[in-house]
Amino acid sequence: MVRWTADELRQAYIDFFVSKGHAHKPGSSLVPKNDPTILLTAAGMVQFKPFFMGTETPDVRRVTTFQRCLRTADIDHVGYTDRHGTFFEMLGNFSFGDYFKEDAIRWAWEFVTERMQLPREKLWATIYMDDDEAFRIWHEQVALPGDRIVRLGKESNFWEIGVGPCGPCSEIYYDRGEAHGCGQETCAPGCECDRFLEIWNLVFIQFYQDEHGNLTPLEQTGIDTGMGLERTAAVLQGVSSIFEVDLVRPILDEVARMAGVRYGEDPGRDVSLRVIADHVRGVVFMVFDGILPGNEGRGYVLRRLLRRAALHGRLLGLSEPFLATVADRVVEQMKQGYPELVGQREHIRQVLAWEERRFAETLDQGMGLLEEALDEAQGRGEKALDGERVFRLYDTYGFPPELTREMAAARGLEVDESGFQAHMEAQRMRARSAREEMGYLGKRGVELYRDLSREVPPSRFTGYDRLEDEAQVLALLVDGRPVAEARAGQAVEMVLDRTPFYAESGGQVPDRGTLSGPAGQVEVEDVQRPVSGLVVHRGRVVSGRVRRDETVLATVDAHHRWDTARNHTGTHLIHKALRETLGEHARQAGSLVHPDYLRFDFTHFQGLDPGQIRDLEDQVNDRVLQDLPVAVSEMPYDEAVRSGAMALFGEKYGDVVRVVTIGDYSRELCGGTHVLSSAEVGPFKIVQEGSVASGVRRVTALTGHGTLHMLNEMSERWERLARFLGTTREEVPQHVERLAAQVEELQGRLERMLEQQAAAEAERLLARAESVDGSHLVVAAVSGVGKEQLRTMGDRVRDRLRSAAVVLGTTEGGRVQLVAMATPDLVQRGFHAGRVVQAAAREAGGGGGGRPDMAEAGGRDPAGLERALETGRRAALAQLAAAGSGAQVPAKGP
Repeated sequence: MVRWTADELRQAYIDFFVSKGHAHKPGSSLVPKNDPTILLTAAGMVQFKPFFMGTETPDVRRVTTFQRCLRTADIDHVGYTDRHGTFFEMLGNFSFGDYFKEDAIRWAWEFVTERMQLPREKLWATIYMDDDEAFRIWHEQVALPGDRIVRLGKESNFWEIGVGPCGPCSEIYYDRGEAHGCGQETCAPGCECDRFLEIWNLVFIQFYQDEHGNLTPLEQTGIDTGMGLERTAAVLQGVSSIFEVDLVRPILDEVARMAGVRYGEDPGRDVSLRVIADHVRGVVFMVFDGILPGNEGRGYVLRRLLRRAALHGRLLGLSEPFLATVADRVVEQMKQGYPELVGQREHIRQVLAWEERRFAETLDQGMGLLEEALDEAQGRGEKALDGERVFRLYDTYGFPPELTREMAAARGLEVDESGFQAHMEAQRMRARSAREEMGYLGKRGVELYRDLSREVPPSRFTGYDRLEDEAQVLALLVDGRPVAEARAGQAVEMVLDRTPFYAESGGQVPDRGTLSGPAGQVEVEDVQRPVSGLVVHRGRVVSGRVRRDETVLATVDAHHRWDTARNHTGTHLIHKALRETLGEHARQAGSLVHPDYLRFDFTHFQGLDPGQIRDLEDQVNDRVLQDLPVAVSEMPYDEAVRSGAMALFGEKYGDVVRVVTIGDYSRELCGGTHVLSSAEVGPFKIVQEGSVASGVRRVTALTGHGTLHMLNEMSERWERLARFLGTTREEVPQHVERLAAQVEELQGRLERMLEQQAAAEAERLLARAESVDGSHLVVAAVSGVGKEQLRTMGDRVRDRLRSAAVVLGTTEGGRVQLVAMATPDLVQRGFHAGRVVQAAAREAGGGGGGRPDMAEAGGRDPAGLERALETGRRAALAQLAAAGSGAQVPAKGP
């Protein structure tokens, strides 16, 4: 066999299929474009989904790609097996109604045996159970022995998505030898052991499956294949796992160097090294593709991978941040296939370092929660830690079960494995149910529009040049059903042969307006493009009736359109200003262009100060006053990018793109509507800046009429304030400053009075101190104070006593506030104020906790204050007794 590097294998694959008439298309982002059914790109076919679904027409019929992919279904196996990873590259070749099984199998075999020169006797194939056609091709044309062709069932070798295209699969496996196997005589592809390594999967898309499971042959069949780069490279390079190929091993070795260990010497450490190498590869590409850590969706997946990597670093003894350094190595290893990584290196480093620092704090919290859970289990005399607690630590805090097991064992406890696994399986069932609900490719309702798009010609958009146009009604729908006529009061959907209405796209809201026919009028409320080429106008018949095939006058609401256009041009200006002010890392992460305002999300790690906001406004308004021309041109995508046009994250572009240029300041690819010059944007004003996710900021701004309306409102409010203060507008600031000074003085007086009250109350509480064998216990309800005063009072009492525990409570604003404290000598003997206040809070319908020396809690039930204090008293006495004070728990309270 040849000894290709992974980079050479990637290029050889692409060159081979280009020689077979395939067009080489770039791989897509890990974030699927305009597809809520798929969280992350997990296969090369994802970007071609509309072609397989029939909602879009491909520009070429044969395509080859190399695609970065991320799957987390097997995340718990990563590091423990030779073949499982969350991040991987898939080499693929695709046919959209062109070649089918014979060519797909023949070319796969040719590449594997002639180009890669793998020994034929080591190769096996799997087919779907009843796919005799595939068997004949493998056996008769490829000459693969029948005993090395394995038939597998629907779960393994049939690709389906519910309702929609589907078909059987065939896979190529490499036999790594008995040393990697399970030892069973029946071992063959499909076995869970590591002997047979799947390197290539071919999907034959040949049926349409309806809602009853019936299969109908497709008129246009398709091919979707994938070869795993890392798995195949492992075979070619003669290594035993995907972690030892030349793309991954240097990353693993870098982690080992930092941890001061050697790969291959300790199985436990090897797992951690593998997990870190795999997860950081995935994290680097997720951040590169614009994903940032968060608590849901893609951000949650990124955070989970990053935190698992950080935790395994702790297991290796890496106590200081290290992920950014590993990311550097990933960029170096992957830059030949993905040269764009180099330009984003610093941004990737910042994201990883920032999140790792934050997680260090969370990890400390998780450690505290685990210690608390272990204390409670031992206090109850239990032999095992509850499985639900183990799962909650893992699911909520990312705390690895193996670390929980290790810490529990150190305390002489086991882990309730069956309970933990039951909760894990319940989570998997919820995730599986959610996937089935959404489907892999299917989206409810798309079939209606897909079928409709086949019956009518594509709608032509004329709205760049005009706001009014005559058009023919090609289709009319009511309640999702085609009709010939609709009357006043009915909600309708209309498809026209041409339209000036802009369909919602690229963050820009749709146009509004009217469709006026010979005998009626429709008020258009929404315009969408559910499938390629089909523009659907949604609205209500407000008078008369409308009919299919008649001619209507389509009129866009000009005020709505031009205010929207001002804000869209404004987003281009603020995007450029942000990058110039904050740096190139400030990339667009989302936008909303509305006639009333614009909203722009961008990647950045801290809030903007007033000076930065003012600078941004000044930059944009300077360009507005310069009256820069806004020019639109169309050109090939590659030419546009070379000219300096910015391609926005998450957008999907065709071969020919629309470029919007604002003077010599801004140049972006954009399909939206814009004004003719920057002066038409009008005054630009940022009205809000804040965080929307970890590492993502949002500015909301006004232009044109929106800014003028805001200024008028502010002027009116200023006048009302002046009248209220009995002064002029010019003197309002001085009056407010004097009032603020008076309030500050009164607050100071109040605080001094409260301190005096707290001192007096503390003296009263000292007199009530209960003596417990050399120490003191003070438990009391205090009225008329807030949480701050309660804490101050507790400090005074504790500090006045040589050895004491204090539990105080009050009610404020309909809630219970509790505080517990202990002197250092009691803490050293095992007293824990956090556990005391936690037990007390439960009696008042709340919870809380804290440090051994001081803890706070709250509750929702003021009527439970006395019960809470009594429970706190008993808990404190029990701890004093356990600490060796010799205290006896009295039958009644003081």
